[in-house]
Amino acid sequence: MEVKKLSISWQFLIVLVLILQFLSALDFDPYRVLGVSRTASQADIKKAYKKLAREWHPDKNRDPGAADKFIQISKAYEILSNEEKRSSYDRYGDAGENQQQQQREYRFRHFHENFYFDESFFHFPFNSEQRDSIDEKYLLHFSHYVNEVVPDSFKKPYLIKITSDWCFSCIHIEPIWKEVVQELEGLGVGIGVVHAGYERRLAHHLGAHSTPSILGIVNGKVSFFHNAVVRENLRQFVESLLPGNLVEKVTNKNYVRFLSGWQQENKPHVLLFDQGPSVPLLYKLTAFAHKDYLSFGYANVGVRGAEEMTRQYNINVYVPTILVFKEHINKPADVMQARGLKRQLVDNFITQNKYLMAARLTSQKLFHELCPVKRSHRQRKYCVVLLTPEATKLSKAFEAFLSFALANTQDTVRFVHVYSSRQPEFASTLLPHSEAFQGNSAVSILERRNTAGRVVYKTLAEPWTGSKSDKFILLGLLDQLRTDPGLLASEAVLPDLTDELAPIFLLRWLYSASDYLTDCWETMIHSNWREMMPLLSLIFSALFILFGTVIVQAFSDSSDERESHPPEKEEVPEKTGKTEPSFTKESSSKIPKKGFVEVTELTDVTYTSNLVRLRPGHMNVVLILSNSTRSVLLQKFAFEVYTFTGSSCLHFSFLSLDKHREWLEYLLEFAQDAAPIPNQYDKHFMERDYTGYVLALNGHKKYFCLFKPQKTVEEEETMGSCGDLDASRGKPLGGPGPRPIKGKLSKLSLWMERLLEGSLQRFYIPSWPELD
Repeated sequence: MEVKKLSISWQFLIVLVLILQFLSALDFDPYRVLGVSRTASQADIKKAYKKLAREWHPDKNRDPGAADKFIQISKAYEILSNEEKRSSYDRYGDAGENQQQQQREYRFRHFHENFYFDESFFHFPFNSEQRDSIDEKYLLHFSHYVNEVVPDSFKKPYLIKITSDWCFSCIHIEPIWKEVVQELEGLGVGIGVVHAGYERRLAHHLGAHSTPSILGIVNGKVSFFHNAVVRENLRQFVESLLPGNLVEKVTNKNYVRFLSGWQQENKPHVLLFDQGPSVPLLYKLTAFAHKDYLSFGYANVGVRGAEEMTRQYNINVYVPTILVFKEHINKPADVMQARGLKRQLVDNFITQNKYLMAARLTSQKLFHELCPVKRSHRQRKYCVVLLTPEATKLSKAFEAFLSFALANTQDTVRFVHVYSSRQPEFASTLLPHSEAFQGNSAVSILERRNTAGRVVYKTLAEPWTGSKSDKFILLGLLDQLRTDPGLLASEAVLPDLTDELAPIFLLRWLYSASDYLTDCWETMIHSNWREMMPLLSLIFSALFILFGTVIVQAFSDSSDERESHPPEKEEVPEKTGKTEPSFTKESSSKIPKKGFVEVTELTDVTYTSNLVRLRPGHMNVVLILSNSTRSVLLQKFAFEVYTFTGSSCLHFSFLSLDKHREWLEYLLEFAQDAAPIPNQYDKHFMERDYTGYVLALNGHKKYFCLFKPQKTVEEEETMGSCGDLDASRGKPLGGPGPRPIKGKLSKLSLWMERLLEGSLQRFYIPSWPELD
């Protein structure tokens, strides 16, 4: 009787919790959450969101309700920043989420029907009726993850959510997760859901010890998502999982070099022409899936630098165009144009152009793919192999063989070539033992009979020179093969091809060691950190004892030296006309460690290390200059910041305005009180003067502070946004009239003091743009 009453009380408590959650969802008002009016502009909404997001971020706010408040702020901004959702909310009050409301009612109804405890007091039922339909579709089990997901992650990234029963935070992120899944799955991203209650082994293997958790898997490695669960952050997270060198930026300066790499890489080259500063995610995912067979490039036709390519290949700049180049760089082998690129269309197009017209056999795997084993008499596959010496430039024999292959493409015949010097055993097996073939090219027709290397073949009696008679003889043999397969009378066992493109042994060893250490570290951190705690405790205890012994010994040695050598009386220096500055113990820590200021140029080579991957707590102070003002501004900049070089967390750089104006103007768009940036059709577009601007960039937290030079030295000191000194808001600095260049940085030292105090306004950006 008592057990029955207790179960009824728990039923009442859980029903009450669900009702409160339901009522709180109905009372949700995005305008009230962000504190803006219903007529607020997008700029006001964005400003309010940034302020509240920084205030209520769980990493900065220790309030127990900060996480829920941050989720409400993100959800409110997602509704109001989308005009369609905002209009729907203003009209109906649900932002088009009727389906989500129906799902809540569905959960509540089935929860009421199955409201009891089956196995234990604290076990909640989780059957197929209670699972959300979208999660049920992507549920993962341990064997499925190990045997399918991990091998498949070498071709596409996976986004996995860890959830559990009665996880109210999981319910909060469910609408965003559903929207992201529908978008990313259509682009080719793998999706998975792990229920921590029923797949504890898999959740423990992945290192997920709390719910909800979101992680990504690429090349078998696990990376956790740590930002706010919004659509744009999840999209950027998936994009960050991909390698950074998948797609090369191609312009008029390097497109010839890019397309000419087919001979060395033995791959077709794919080039996408589209308008946009960044590479589309669909194209990156396609490049990742086919990276072993093709090389990918991207040409932005929306900016200057691609006119020569678009004119030569007759590109329609208003429609995304994909070109595939093989052995000829002057003419594409295949073209695809589509206003909306779809994953299936792009994959089919790339798969059809996977190999060169006369690819070089560089490995046994490629030999198996290009020359498959005969399975039946109706599926005969012949390989026409050109055995040729290696040459830096294309020889006449190879050019003639390539032209013959282009003119005689068939489903049953594949044309390939082999460098006889790199594959000597393979070539000697097919070549006749005659001095006429030494140093010359030869053509052999072969058919594979089994995977062990057994082939039947026929080699042309004379060396291949590419003459008309050679082409006529080869064409006659191919025609005769259609009716007489017994023409291939010779039989041999070919040795396996050596992998020509494989790295050398030392590099392979380094890669293997790096992967092993990385796996060990990941395993220790994510999987077995609880089991490793006793060992880590023992290691740190031993290190503490060791360093403690060294420090005690050092202090004892220094005290013995002071006792044996008492300090002599210091001589008082004679008074002179000039007095040397004396530093106390407190001020000595602020003395610069060096007698000079180390200022490096911010280029595309140093951009990643000096900004994008800058260590937490470090900032890079960047001076904007031009070629004409370089020497003068650098001297003044070094003079102003010299007293701050003692801080190890500050780095100093300069950026050339003549090279990277677009990067600077993109950054200034996020400064609220910065002067408006004119468009490219404005006649004063290139006349805007940014020399003397100073940016303090925090690469880890993705924000910057801005110093704008004062108009004149005699004007009143006005501290603007981020402590800038701006007396001409809305007007370009550096107008007509004489003006000392050094005067632009006259108040920089005061601004640096406010920077170290942390009192400057910060402008946050979603991600650092590329510095091309």
